[in-house]
Amino acid sequence: MAHSGLRNPPSLKRDTLRIIPLGGLGDVGRNMASFEINQQILLIDCGVLFPEDDHPGVDLILPGLDLLEGRLDDVKALVLTHGHEDHIGAIPYLLRHRSDIPIYGSRLTLALVAGKLKEHRIRNVQLNEVRELDRITVGNFDLEFFAVNHSIPDALAVAMRTAAGTVLHTGDFKMDQLPLDGRITDLRGFARLGEEGVDLFMVDSTNAEMPGFTTSEKDIEPAMRRVFQSAKKKLVVACFASHVHRVQQVLDLAGEHGRKVVYVGRSMVRNMGVARDLGFLRVPENTLIELKQIDNYREDEVVIVSTGSQGEPLSALSRMANKEHPVIQIGEGDTILLASSLIPGNENSVYRVINGLSRLGATLVHKGNALVHVSGHASAGELLYCYNVLKPRNVLPVHGEIRHLIANAKLAQATGISEKNCVVVEDGAVVDLADGLAQVTGHLDAAYIFVDGSTVGDITEASLTDRKILGEEGFISVVVAVNLHSGELVSGPDIHARGFVEDDTAFDSIRAEITSSLSKSLADGVDDSHRLQQLIRRTMGRWVSRTYQRRPMIIPVVVST
Repeated sequence: MAHSGLRNPPSLKRDTLRIIPLGGLGDVGRNMASFEINQQILLIDCGVLFPEDDHPGVDLILPGLDLLEGRLDDVKALVLTHGHEDHIGAIPYLLRHRSDIPIYGSRLTLALVAGKLKEHRIRNVQLNEVRELDRITVGNFDLEFFAVNHSIPDALAVAMRTAAGTVLHTGDFKMDQLPLDGRITDLRGFARLGEEGVDLFMVDSTNAEMPGFTTSEKDIEPAMRRVFQSAKKKLVVACFASHVHRVQQVLDLAGEHGRKVVYVGRSMVRNMGVARDLGFLRVPENTLIELKQIDNYREDEVVIVSTGSQGEPLSALSRMANKEHPVIQIGEGDTILLASSLIPGNENSVYRVINGLSRLGATLVHKGNALVHVSGHASAGELLYCYNVLKPRNVLPVHGEIRHLIANAKLAQATGISEKNCVVVEDGAVVDLADGLAQVTGHLDAAYIFVDGSTVGDITEASLTDRKILGEEGFISVVVAVNLHSGELVSGPDIHARGFVEDDTAFDSIRAEITSSLSKSLADGVDDSHRLQQLIRRTMGRWVSRTYQRRPMIIPVVVST
């Protein structure tokens, strides 16, 4: 397996296809890749990564959009595989830099994108609908689309024929043979492409470590039915706001059990409205009600479909767990069904919500204690099947952490693909396809771009470290006034703390030590405010560590009079 060790890629030769993953390789989210041949660029997907506990104050994490700086005029199109946030969520941030990039995607995907662009007040974007089996030409790229099954309807794989060879990018997919919408992954199309010859197979790795085949969506129905039958009071089902298939199952079961359905959470209301309008969601007559109507029904007559299955702090479910939701109050005997998987990194947030709801007396049903969720990604058996059908010359595993990518490459090797033709790389790697061989030729920095409110890209790892220290260890400010000319301490030190020891008398013993250290330095001729600040920081830091075994942020302020 080839791992990148080079830093600066060589200039791109004619008829060589250069692939640079801008996100999604090494992390689960912010999926995006750049393809360049003969000075034209095609982008596939443009998603976000959601922050973890060690990203305080961060709302979203973007792919390496800065690597496109100076090259946006060469971008011929953005192609979307499906409508999940980790594949479309960063589009508004890309279009801020060039709003006329043509976007290609399926009907549902583009409808979800349109709603997102409306929220961001981005207008006049070229949205071009494509369907499975469509074949179009975009600049130097001959594109063909294939139906794939996933946990959101209308997902597509895309084949890219270029002067350097043919690439097949699966997007996220699985091979459910009994999908709820009847739309299976087009293995016949894959086989036809395999007969033609696939030079590079870029394949979803998320479930590569899971043996066998991913469970069918239909198989969770009995467990969900049991939840509906046993729920005697309020029933809340939490799932992804884009999981149309899961919401369809809830709607069908609600109809069977005489419960009305209410959507809670802005993204849930918006997405399910889009899915219904386009015919991807069938809502039984007289089933859907609005949140303001919920008090017109008994608790056992309603099922609440909510966002917040990943423990997002501001989501509807988190607000219920914290007793902060303005309408829905969770109490003894209520049932909460978490019909979703855990995204890596979200475990603490999810269990915090589960514990909060349990504390209120609710019964929690989740993937850990019932078959109420199945993955949207192909497991090892399905991936092996694809390798055997396609027989690709080279493999570039995508979408997953490094362990997933490596596991996927090993599956490819088990089917006879040479190790040197299995390219395992992470974000920012430069992979060139030429003469039937894919190889790493360099590496760029596809670092996280953090979004904090309306601020994009100004947040650094150092500032995140500072935020974590402030949140976990607190801070101490030390203010002194000195006369640098006479070498005297005029006033202070005034010491105050927050999130640490908030009784200022606790610092009486260190005041004298700081005073002594400053007076000695001033007497020795130190007349540099910065050096005096460092002295205060060291003196205070040693005392705090010795006395409290803590590492708060220490902010020394030296005022020169």
